[in-house]
Amino acid sequence: MTLDPRLVRDGFGRFATGVTVVSCAAPDGTPHGATVNAFTAVSLEPALCQVTLTRTSKAGGYLTDAPFAVNILSAKQQHVAWHFAGKPQERPPEWAHGPTAPVLLGNAATISCRPWRVYDGGDHVLVLGEVADIEFGSAEPLLFFGGRFHELGTVDSQPHWVASMDCPEASWFGLPSDVAFSRIPA
Repeated sequence: MTLDPRLVRDGFGRFATGVTVVSCAAPDGTPHGATVNAFTAVSLEPALCQVTLTRTSKAGGYLTDAPFAVNILSAKQQHVAWHFAGKPQERPPEWAHGPTAPVLLGNAATISCRPWRVYDGGDHVLVLGEVADIEFGSAEPLLFFGGRFHELGTVDSQPHWVASMDCPEASWFGLPSDVAFSRIPA
């Protein structure tokens, strides 16, 4: 059974994501970027992350065995997201030299990667990078949900552990706070 591509796109769009620009050097050495929200952490050891790019995109072709950076955009960089999504803006993005590839300035975080593996992903290419460097500051991230950009907002003023049995302040699983896991009888 084949699903309607619009239905698939709308369903996937119900998952809120961050917004990134994957950047690399084009064959002539100039910086190149593509707006991507299909980004994920893959592994801590080794440190790996994945970006998913449209197979027909220039960036998808540039990333075969090439270093790249994942620029996690800040809430103030919506114009950068539009610029690299094919809608050039009046204010051009600001570039800098990164540890592995060109990076954008003003990001919430920047993850510089060495090439690891490239896999077939249907009409996309799955690109895994080995993390060489990470830089981040205090800027809030830009979010994408339901076909629109968003910013973080406060959902609940309660600490996130309050309703959890794993609340460290209330002692994990109701044990006295001075009991270490190594002393719990089997």
